[in-house]
Amino acid sequence: MSPTSAAALRALLSASTAAGMLCATPALAGDPDTIDQETVQTRLSPVDVNGQRAQPEPRSPEFVAALLDTPRAVTVIPQRIIEQTGATSLQDILRTSPGITFGAGEGGQPLADRPFIRGQSSGNNIFVDGIRDTGGQQREVFNLEQVEVVKGPDSVYSGRGSGGGSINLSSKTAGLTDFTAVSAGVGTDGYLRGTVDQNWSLGETAAVRVNLLGAQGDVARRDAVDYDKWGVALSLAAGLGTDTTGEFSYYHLTSDQMPDYGIPLYTKRGGATAPRPNESGVLDVPFDRFYGLTARDYLTNTVDSFTFAFEHRFSDSLSIRNVSRYAETLNDYIVTNPGDGGNAQLIGGEWWMKRGTKSRWNPAITLANVTDLSGSFTTGAAKHSFNLGAEFTRETNRNASYSAFGTTTSACPTGFTIAASTLTSVGAGDCTRLYDPNPSDPWSGVVNRGPTSTTFTETAAVSAFDSIALSERLIVNLGIRWDRYSARATNASATQAQGVWTVTGVTAVPERDWEFVNYQAGLVFKPTADTSLYASWSTGSTPPTISGGDQNGAGGTGSGNLLNTVLDPEDTENYEVGAKATLFDDRLALSAAAFHLTRKNAALLVDVDTYRQVGEVRVQGVELGISGNLTRDWQVFGGYAWMDSELVKGAVTIVNGVPVPNALEGERLANVPEHSASLFTTYQLTRPLSVGGGVYYVSDSDGGNQGGAGGGANRIFAPAYTRVDLFAAYDISDRTSLQLNVQNAADEDYILRTNGVHHADPAPGRSATLALNVRF
Repeated sequence: MSPTSAAALRALLSASTAAGMLCATPALAGDPDTIDQETVQTRLSPVDVNGQRAQPEPRSPEFVAALLDTPRAVTVIPQRIIEQTGATSLQDILRTSPGITFGAGEGGQPLADRPFIRGQSSGNNIFVDGIRDTGGQQREVFNLEQVEVVKGPDSVYSGRGSGGGSINLSSKTAGLTDFTAVSAGVGTDGYLRGTVDQNWSLGETAAVRVNLLGAQGDVARRDAVDYDKWGVALSLAAGLGTDTTGEFSYYHLTSDQMPDYGIPLYTKRGGATAPRPNESGVLDVPFDRFYGLTARDYLTNTVDSFTFAFEHRFSDSLSIRNVSRYAETLNDYIVTNPGDGGNAQLIGGEWWMKRGTKSRWNPAITLANVTDLSGSFTTGAAKHSFNLGAEFTRETNRNASYSAFGTTTSACPTGFTIAASTLTSVGAGDCTRLYDPNPSDPWSGVVNRGPTSTTFTETAAVSAFDSIALSERLIVNLGIRWDRYSARATNASATQAQGVWTVTGVTAVPERDWEFVNYQAGLVFKPTADTSLYASWSTGSTPPTISGGDQNGAGGTGSGNLLNTVLDPEDTENYEVGAKATLFDDRLALSAAAFHLTRKNAALLVDVDTYRQVGEVRVQGVELGISGNLTRDWQVFGGYAWMDSELVKGAVTIVNGVPVPNALEGERLANVPEHSASLFTTYQLTRPLSVGGGVYYVSDSDGGNQGGAGGGANRIFAPAYTRVDLFAAYDISDRTSLQLNVQNAADEDYILRTNGVHHADPAPGRSATLALNVRF
């Protein structure tokens, strides 16, 4: 842990403890007899954090109807679930939403958040407060109010995307009520975490809110994998409660960790023809084995984001809002890939392997401005709720790799053969035992960053939405968005030997631009005021600059006939029917949806040097959801997803100049489990004590990286698993509570995600954390 991070964490934990001691003293915290007990209950109860008993709604002004009357599947994960589950990352949060999986970063995909929604890689479909959050990151939760997941193609909301859906992270904002929330946590595996959430009113119409984070720890059962991070978020608002409001916000996060590429596949021992130790294709090594080098590997994420938001209300039925953002992110790492150093070699009766490396230096800058005009009006008997929007963005994405030429040779045993091409690139060192790797092996060498390639993208878009209540029972929901999306790039090429780069050329990729229009149309029938039945259709567009849901150069170039061809965007289309209901005065929400998603126009090899946009995949399924309180004391959140996926049309293979149809056509897609279910529930046994936990089931899913057919010809897959988490909370006083979380309580061995060529990532083992939470 860096000295700066360690000092910040110590100071934050000290402040948290001191605040907790003060707040636990009634004379200093205020007379509890004068405090409304329902307010205390909703603040402090692990069931009702921050008084959120009513069902939360998406915050985007593009949602022109209540969630109940929006004709598509949308999951809102509220702050109380984020807190109760002990989540610290986006992956932790999305575990509670079935139908979402995560892919492994490798090569062209960054070591960062890579969620798959309805089988489509959606790493480029993550937003913060409605603005696309570009750059490879592993996101934190300390400044989140809620997380909103839109399922299915939603380019009408968000513009270009992979077609599976999008994720919006809603930040905490300043309000006029003074409060302080402090949490100090300790746990197994060196876990320390402290957060402070402080809001001050500054007069009658202004306020400031500050959130602080300090955290460090190790990853359970993953030797040598550790992290430390610190963050600060500021929200300063003026004009609250008036017709004109303005908010300035700043967010910073620094995260340093040991990256982890998991364990090898069976292909490490002899390639695709090697004997498989098990059906899944994951090598039979203990899940605590770590193949990285602590003397070399690292991962640094930094984020700095400045946002200015202004809103003016002309009347009760018309308002305008403008948001501008400048953001910088950095994803910087060198990581050991256990499948990249060539096949293992049997020497002296023991298997030895050479470590491979992946690296990335990826700073990204985003400039964005979004304007929304929202309101309502009546035409005859029809009531309209509308939004008109305009968006302008510019993104600069720089990419470079590192050379990591090792000069250490003692780790390789006598007789270990290293190919000359590998020797010139990464040196002669970095050997380790295949079944008993040593992350503390000494390493010395030369690390240099290579030449930089840069991609510039610009977006201009306008959109319109209207929810038309034709009667009390019938609602029509319409949306349309036009995008002009352009990209240009400078790509540097180079060679490197023994850690020294030689630039061989810089190629300017001319600007390419695309225009596309997307739609949403839905019909809602309301049998009662608290229920709805709907049918909807929506579309999405994926320009060729986005590969597998990740930003990937200016596109439109390649081999064969693609050298001079600008590809059209891929098209995604979704048909959906569903039902929603809210019960018990809006304290419980139920939802069900059936969908049929098709993605077309992927460029595929169809003949020698000939590509056509004929690729197609299909995903169809059913999703069920539940959120809220069954009784005053019993809270539930979760759902179930069944997904049936298929590669309808894939690229051919050229054999002796003859195209051979793709053998995987008709097979399911990678990273798409057929069944997944989650349920997190808590019950307040007595006034001070609440207990509960989560159960998460995911059926087996084919391995892969790009979201195509599972694992290629190797047929790698992650086996099915069931994970159980435990939760308990005890109110020490009206303002102070203890919260216990046990993650993966059964210490289940399971694969969290795979790369269908190189490696599999084991999930963390059992861990336990205890937090002192104070709210006043």
